[in-house]
Amino acid sequence: MNINKLSERDICTKFINPAIKRAGWDLHRQVREEVSFTDGRIIVQGKLHTRGKRKRADYILYIKPGIPLAIIEAKDNKKPKGDGMQQALEYAAILQIPFVFTSNGDSFIFHDKTAGEGEPIETELSLLDFPSPDLLWQKYLVANDLNTPEKRSLVEKDYYVDTTSDMSPRYYQANAINRTIEAIAKGQNKILLVMATGTGKTYTAFNIIWRLWKSGVKKRILFLADRNALLTQTKNGDFSPFGNDIMHIIKNRKIDKSYQIYFALYQGLTSNDETKNAYKEFSKDFFDLVIIDECHRGSASEASAWRDVLDYFSGATQIGLTATPKETKDISNIEYFGKPVYTYSLKQGIDDGFLAPYKVIRVTTSVDDSWRPTAGLLDKYNKEVEDRIYNLKDYDRNLVIDGRTNLIAQKITDHLKSTDRFAKTIVFCVDIDHANRMRQALINCNADLVHKHPTYVVKITGDDEVGKRELDNFVDVEERFPVIATTSKMLTTGINTKMVKVIVLESNIGSMTEFKQIIGRGTRIREAEGKVYFTIMDFRKATNHFADPDFDGEPISIYDPADDDDGEVGIGGSDGPDDGNDKDDYNGSDDDLGGNGPRVKYHINNITVSIANERVQYYGANGKLITESLKDYTKTNMEKEFVSMDSFITKWRTTERKEELIAELAEMGILVEALREEIGDDIDVFDLICHVAYDQPPLTRKERADQVRKRNYFGKYGEKARQVMDMLLEKYEDEGIIPIEKPAVLNVSPLKDLGNALEIVKLFGNKKDYENAVQELENEIYKTSA
Repeated sequence: MNINKLSERDICTKFINPAIKRAGWDLHRQVREEVSFTDGRIIVQGKLHTRGKRKRADYILYIKPGIPLAIIEAKDNKKPKGDGMQQALEYAAILQIPFVFTSNGDSFIFHDKTAGEGEPIETELSLLDFPSPDLLWQKYLVANDLNTPEKRSLVEKDYYVDTTSDMSPRYYQANAINRTIEAIAKGQNKILLVMATGTGKTYTAFNIIWRLWKSGVKKRILFLADRNALLTQTKNGDFSPFGNDIMHIIKNRKIDKSYQIYFALYQGLTSNDETKNAYKEFSKDFFDLVIIDECHRGSASEASAWRDVLDYFSGATQIGLTATPKETKDISNIEYFGKPVYTYSLKQGIDDGFLAPYKVIRVTTSVDDSWRPTAGLLDKYNKEVEDRIYNLKDYDRNLVIDGRTNLIAQKITDHLKSTDRFAKTIVFCVDIDHANRMRQALINCNADLVHKHPTYVVKITGDDEVGKRELDNFVDVEERFPVIATTSKMLTTGINTKMVKVIVLESNIGSMTEFKQIIGRGTRIREAEGKVYFTIMDFRKATNHFADPDFDGEPISIYDPADDDDGEVGIGGSDGPDDGNDKDDYNGSDDDLGGNGPRVKYHINNITVSIANERVQYYGANGKLITESLKDYTKTNMEKEFVSMDSFITKWRTTERKEELIAELAEMGILVEALREEIGDDIDVFDLICHVAYDQPPLTRKERADQVRKRNYFGKYGEKARQVMDMLLEKYEDEGIIPIEKPAVLNVSPLKDLGNALEIVKLFGNKKDYENAVQELENEIYKTSA
């Protein structure tokens, strides 16, 4: 057997599989081949989108399901045995896998991330010396201080197995679960997990609790949240495998001590009246595990009432879950919980294709930068408007301009009409009064639909029982109505708004925490229902936060208990904990939230307001917003990938399947179909790119086909073979290069009228001869460059 001629797949089957099986690995239970661990980034341009390549490991080896231990990158024998190590190390870092191998069938190169001082990090192993599962697991346990019977028993505890579906934790969820279990095994009692909105924090928490509860290490668990909807959603959803017999939601401060897993609102356990603090009906050691969901909502603030609950149960292990750790001069999750044991950011989620990317429409009105009243101007309620300069910070808080509200409502409506009038939309407003006025303006702009569907537009705020009843319908994937929800603070966090496609920022957002929570309302993907990205319409310059280095960086503690300055508070209201009913929203009355006397709010209804500026930005491959046009973006990225037009032409001609190259370009954000919409549908894909990237005059497919015909290239073929080539050229002229590269083209008209695929191939000799003829045809088509 000439190993040099074997494919990569053959190397796996004939050499790698026998080697790892010989070492004691169970090929069915402990070994997975060709594991795609990401979904591929969604790339959006215009109205079109595509997915980039998935990250795929050739092998992942597990000590137990959910606990990955080693990764193997396989190569064919023409490549060096260490080839692919760089990629394997990159994947291992993402998957948090300690042992990395590469092989070309001759031997293994072994990279040991647990190697101690003086030990070699990379060594060569023969095919007979691949390490056993027990050997690698022991090395890992020793390196991570987990090598005692108690610790080992806990970290080896099985994951929950759902026999009714094939659902299992994604790689980042497994990372979060495993790092948390290991931290607890080593005695850490305060743990912080930072996971972007939409990445399954509750599902992750369930798996952590399941393993701890099943092991007997944690027997009584308290799950704290800040909204009633979250408690029911959690108990009946992700936590349902525990069964209702052992789970209980604490309501109306009534305590029943006969359960093992409890769900409660922070505010449902505490009270301003010390005698009514329900949590004190439990003994201090009743719970041995407390999960704090959305812990940025103030639970780690020393001034917060919720901190009393955590202090009372200080003997329990406490796990904080959040997408946005609260880090200000006065409040710090990191100061309380410690550095996160695992972080999975919005940027990483988008890059992996698990979270939806966004495009931003920034709109500025003619009064946004400043507006000053004329001397003695009266508002519509005959109050004299204070003479000063007003701007975005004032609008709808101190000054209402009806013309601006109506213009924004119309702009939102125009966007929905041009895309999808039934796209779920949240409009974030300054306060409840603003949310109500925006609701009215949107109803008037959408009167045609509101007449047919009264709940097309609703206000969902804490003061409105009717609106709150519509919340379940709004978040339900299968419910069409309501479509548009105006709100203030109620939908900023925790609510699972799976189908929201449009987020409107009409509130001044000064807090990075609040901004990230609001953006998180749109990040969930529902591909089957047509939601793969979302749009942010920004009327308050709030998306300037995207340019802040802190937007999606690693959380860093900036807590300074000695500093008396005010902490980070959103302009639109407090970003602290609420009562679950949105009552921290300002309701538009004259009572100032700060307690500094009455606030006057002026209402102006006779100012003409217009759109001053509008621009569309896209989420780019580097996580930054792209402001160039589609043409500029294509040109910039082509110049990065190909140093010249000649290098692109060479790549084009040497790529056997043009579809593969077009897919590679799509991963760079260069979408051919989007370019066609701008430039022309009859232009060849090669010409589209050369025209946009290198300023070449484009040729249509007909022009290229006619040039081939003029050269009488087909004269060398027999009559029937010439007919086939003629038909392939016509197919190219009508549909482009990709269809003629596919063998299936022989099974469709008009080619199938000449005979079956086998008969057509025989006209050229054999299959290889036919493939060569198609390749030569492609060369002829592109012989004349643009």
